[in-house]
Amino acid sequence: MSFDFRELLNSKIDKRESLYNRYLNSQLLKVLKTIDFDVTYTKGYGCYLEDLNSNRYLDFLSGFGVFALGRNHPVVKQNLIAAINEDLPNLVQMEASVMPALLAEKLVEVVNAFPAKRSGTNSSLTKVFFTNSGAESVESAIKFAKAFTKKDRIIYFNHAFHGLTTGAISVNGSNEFKTGFGKLLNTTMVEFGSVGAVEKELRAADVAAVIIEPIQGKGVFEAQLDYYIELEEICRKYSTLLIADEVQTGLGRTGKWFCFQHYGINPDIVTVSKALSAGFIPVGAMICSKEIFDSVYSKMERAMVHSSTFGQNHLAMVAGLTVLNVIEEENILENVNTVGSYLNEKLTIIKDKTDIIKEIRQRGLIVGIEFKEPKSFIAKSRFKLLESAKKGLFSQLIVGPLFSKHKILTQVAGENMNIIKLLPPLIVNKEQVDYFIEAFKDVIEDAGSSSTLMFDFGKKLVKGAKEYRQI
Repeated sequence: MSFDFRELLNSKIDKRESLYNRYLNSQLLKVLKTIDFDVTYTKGYGCYLEDLNSNRYLDFLSGFGVFALGRNHPVVKQNLIAAINEDLPNLVQMEASVMPALLAEKLVEVVNAFPAKRSGTNSSLTKVFFTNSGAESVESAIKFAKAFTKKDRIIYFNHAFHGLTTGAISVNGSNEFKTGFGKLLNTTMVEFGSVGAVEKELRAADVAAVIIEPIQGKGVFEAQLDYYIELEEICRKYSTLLIADEVQTGLGRTGKWFCFQHYGINPDIVTVSKALSAGFIPVGAMICSKEIFDSVYSKMERAMVHSSTFGQNHLAMVAGLTVLNVIEEENILENVNTVGSYLNEKLTIIKDKTDIIKEIRQRGLIVGIEFKEPKSFIAKSRFKLLESAKKGLFSQLIVGPLFSKHKILTQVAGENMNIIKLLPPLIVNKEQVDYFIEAFKDVIEDAGSSSTLMFDFGKKLVKGAKEYRQI
């Protein structure tokens, strides 16, 4: 073999920064340096990452939920290697392969695992279109909704995040993602949690669909149970489709296969991605009813009216099939509920002992921890200084030391929010939770003290925020 990627990687790994600055997003490097996240990782396994110096990091971000089964899960890896060795006739294009049919069959099974028992809901979700990402799944959902209803407008919610392609940013609840990209789709944003705000828009009879994250990724916001039931009913009343974007919450993250299954509703379209890939091969899916599907593929001459070149590639199908079977065989849903409850119990104890945590929002293993202005003089002064530089900057004062001091990877939950977000792999155990809890307690205590580390990091954040405004 004339080319060995390992040889090239090893020879260039110390040039990472210069290569990134020259050929990729140099602004990202500036951000990583500001928040002390600029690390060269060399290995990933289970719930851990390793860097060039063999430091080990507990990953409570899991690639924004991609690594639900942890990194390099051995069963997924084994099946992908076997598939490569089979020399499968991949992407013939003018064919109807059995591989995507097998994954579609399994997805239909799990998406209908907890059907709503109320009358008046739509028929089961039985048709699947495969994509390469969550954003592409959302784009497909929007197109299919418009085709089925013959309506144009889409309703979405404040704080929403559905991806960054053109259609997806049209239903993005944060303006910073939309600025500079010209005219977008015909959409309207309403307040999350208000059925009245949705109904006001639906009365115009021009709305194809309402798209909702059952739990919003930006901030980890979840509405009351009745809201989801009323939202579905109001959509039925006005012949509007309900799209559940489960790209982050789907496939076990909340303790059921899909988050909407907690509410006893039947959405018309469900989008999925991230965890379906196990982090190996990009894959996503849009799942809908036969009626919606057939409105797009209505006759033979429209058989290819919506397609995706790599959507049904065999390696992606193998990854997806393996993920779904591993979730069942390794009792992942049970682990999410057990360890999730344990994590919530430990976090609640910390919250009750400090004045810095406003609220803990959690379902399964998606967690949002929101901070508020503390009462102690030192902590309050630091909070106000950071907030005056950039709203939501205080939360980075928690995320930064968790990473640099304790080697735990987490994230700020969104722009201008004092909320940190935890998305550990669904295989996380109680010992790893205990490690996080001890580190979190230490950082919370430091945030309210005269810690030199916190003071220096805070100054760095303020300086970075000033440069951020100038970019």
